Amino acid sequence: MKIAVISDIHGNCVALDAVLNDIDGMEVDQIVCLGDAVQGGPQPAEVVARLCELNCPVVMGNADDWLLTGIDSGAENIPEARRLRMDAVRSWQLTRLTEDDLAFIRTFKPTVQIQLDDQRTLLCYHGSPQSFDHVILPQTPDDEVRGYLEPKEGMIYTGGHTHVQFIRHFGRTFHFNPGSVGVAYRHDQPDDHFRLDPWGEYALLTSRSGNLSLEFRRVMFDVELLTSIYNTSGKPYAELSVAEYGE
Repeated sequence: MKIAVISDIHGNCVALDAVLNDIDGMEVDQIVCLGDAVQGGPQPAEVVARLCELNCPVVMGNADDWLLTGIDSGAENIPEARRLRMDAVRSWQLTRLTEDDLAFIRTFKPTVQIQLDDQRTLLCYHGSPQSFDHVILPQTPDDEVRGYLEPKEGMIYTGGHTHVQFIRHFGRTFHFNPGSVGVAYRHDQPDDHFRLDPWGEYALLTSRSGNLSLEFRRVMFDVELLTSIYNTSGKPYAELSVAEYGE
C-alpha cells in the first residue's frame, strides 16, 4: 500500500496540479487530504473540482470550517485589520463557490482511517484527532502531543495545519506532517520579511512486506502563473499575497 498524503492546499490549484502531476508518477494506491483545502487562495472552485475528480477522503480543516460557518474557533487575539481582510476574502470566495461546492466541503470528515496492512492503520486528521485547532510542531512538548494523539502501537498518525514537514516518534509509532501543498513557508523568518516558498509539499507513506517507508517531497510550481491568476481574480488584497512570493 502506497499513500500520498496532501494537506493545506488553501485554494492554490496551480500548486495542487503540480503536486498531482508528481503523484501520477508514483504509482500510489490512495490519496488522502488532511484539510484546509479551499479557503485562502484565488482558486477555491478549481480546488474543489480537482478533489471531486480525485474522489479521495478529505479531512475537515479549521479554515474550511470557517469558510462554511464564518466562525473561526482559533481566532483569538487576531488584530482587527487582519480580521477584516480575512472576512473580505471569505466573502469573495463564497461568491466563487456553488451550492454543490459548499455541499461537497460539508462532507469533509473530522478524521479518516486507512488500513495499511494487517497490523497497521493510518489515522488522518488536521490538527489532532481531537481538534482541527490543535498545533503540533517539531518543538511541541512530548507530553502535549501524547495528550492530543493518545498514541497506540499499530496506529500511524498524520496531521497538517502547521505547514511544515516533520516526523515525531512515540515508542513504536509516529506522527508526521506532509507539509503544505499551497502555502509552504519556513517558520524561522522574521515577521517583517515573510515569504512563501515556490513549491508544493506532500508525503508518501508506503507499507510493503511488513516494512514502512516515509518520503517527504517538494514539487516546484509556476509562480508566474499563480501571480497572474491572483492579479486577475478580483480577490481582495491579492497584491499582499503576490508580494509574499517576492525575493
